[in-house]
Amino acid sequence: MVMNEKEIAERITKKIDGFLAIDEGKFLFECAKNCKGKGVIVEIGSWKGKSTIWLGKGSKAGKKVKIYAIDPHTGSPEHKKKHSSVWTFDEFKQNIKNAKIDDIILPIVKTSEAAAKTFKKPVEFIFIDGAHEYEMVKLDYDLWFPKLIDGGIIAFHDTVHWKGPKKLMREIMSSRYFKNIGFVHSLCYAEKTKQNSLKDRLRNKIILLKKDIYEVCSNLYLPGSIRKIGKKVFWK
Repeated sequence: MVMNEKEIAERITKKIDGFLAIDEGKFLFECAKNCKGKGVIVEIGSWKGKSTIWLGKGSKAGKKVKIYAIDPHTGSPEHKKKHSSVWTFDEFKQNIKNAKIDDIILPIVKTSEAAAKTFKKPVEFIFIDGAHEYEMVKLDYDLWFPKLIDGGIIAFHDTVHWKGPKKLMREIMSSRYFKNIGFVHSLCYAEKTKQNSLKDRLRNKIILLKKDIYEVCSNLYLPGSIRKIGKKVFWK
């Protein structure tokens, strides 16, 4: 049986180091697939290419929008606490090549801050998964949000158990610039708008409340059947 791009992405990424859940990967796939080409796709924090492959395969299944994968490949502060020296770019390049998406992936081996200084292209979808300290996540947001087009999607990883992304997500998702908030496991996303409506703000609050409940439940032991029901209830 011939596998489609999503099935190929799932098979390949199972062997790659990283903390992206399969459901989160599938979400990234769909976001990349649905990009119209009004802007490019940007990934902040690529590590060894797990999320990059999901994005690349999704883009190939859609309009083949270019993906800028930004990472200095020297590890974030949490990685450096465990390892004195980190260099992941060689492994990243090989994983991208093996996945056959190197024709649409444009690596930028710089920090998010350094890359933002010269990056001029409009962004249609951005996935932020770099350093998790609050100041660093906020810096990523402040630098890249202005480059996101109206109607574009922004997504943050690790907004459940990491204080930095979680705090920032709470702050910005309550602003007037977002609508259609949603989450998949620890990944939270929203659509950029110039001014959300009262209906948008009410819906956002409901989704954030559902996320609070999900976070509490995620710390409890629940049978697999209950977890499956929870996915259908919460991940919308």
